[in-house]
Amino acid sequence: MTGFGESLCHRDGLTISAEVRTVNNRYLKISTRISEGYASLEPHIEALVRKRIRRGTVQVTIRVDRLRAGDECRLNLEVLDSYRRQIEAYCQQCQLGRAVPLESLLMLPGVVVENAAAAHDPGEDWPAIQETLEAAIERMERMREEEGRAMAADLRANVATVAACLEEIAHRAPLVAEAYRSRLAERVQKAIAEFEVTLDPADLVREVTLFADRCDISEEIVRLRSHLDQFHRLIEEGESPGRKLEFLTQEMLRETNTIGAKANDKEIARHVIDTKTALERIREMIQNVE
Repeated sequence: MTGFGESLCHRDGLTISAEVRTVNNRYLKISTRISEGYASLEPHIEALVRKRIRRGTVQVTIRVDRLRAGDECRLNLEVLDSYRRQIEAYCQQCQLGRAVPLESLLMLPGVVVENAAAAHDPGEDWPAIQETLEAAIERMERMREEEGRAMAADLRANVATVAACLEEIAHRAPLVAEAYRSRLAERVQKAIAEFEVTLDPADLVREVTLFADRCDISEEIVRLRSHLDQFHRLIEEGESPGRKLEFLTQEMLRETNTIGAKANDKEIARHVIDTKTALERIREMIQNVE
């Protein structure tokens, strides 16, 4: 499901901002962007995200600004003086006749050097980064929960459509064999009258019995009802039911296809089409359910 959360933290000379964005994906895919010097924390960030999110494309952006102490940087005076002399010589050669601003010299490469001995360990900042990231994830989850409630209502409506169609199919199923017997008897009587042939009633009974066996969908109806009950329970549980719902939907589609293939009845076929339409809508939605 889609979601967005952000958080900002100021602590011990650190300014940390975290953003978490999620979009729909059948699987879990995580991408991380973090300030320079903190790349070693990416495994910790991914592990934290995996504990909280199970499906979706997740983009995590973390910016860390740290106030530097005075002893963490120094001027390389030799490099600075070399820049100055070369620029002044160039200005004299070209008769430019103006001094080089000091602030311009300080921006040249190699003039300001970070003290390697005072280099900061990113792991020391992890507790603050973790807290900020968790706050962003919590805000993102609240947004996803709102979308989830709307999706659950839509799922329930489509499941109700499937249940209503199933009841119509269950009501019609016992009548299919009787309708076939009537049609067959009518055709047989017409053939007997037209061609003056005889027919053993037992043959008619045997043919109707075979047809009834081929068209028996009682087992499929029972299994489909069971799947619908499980679907309802999983929606109400709300504990990461996405994969289970996906499996149940596939099973319901399979049972529905079997009913359509076996029933051999126009009215049941119409309800099968309505059922499959609702199940396809369910299948598309649950691709985004965690």
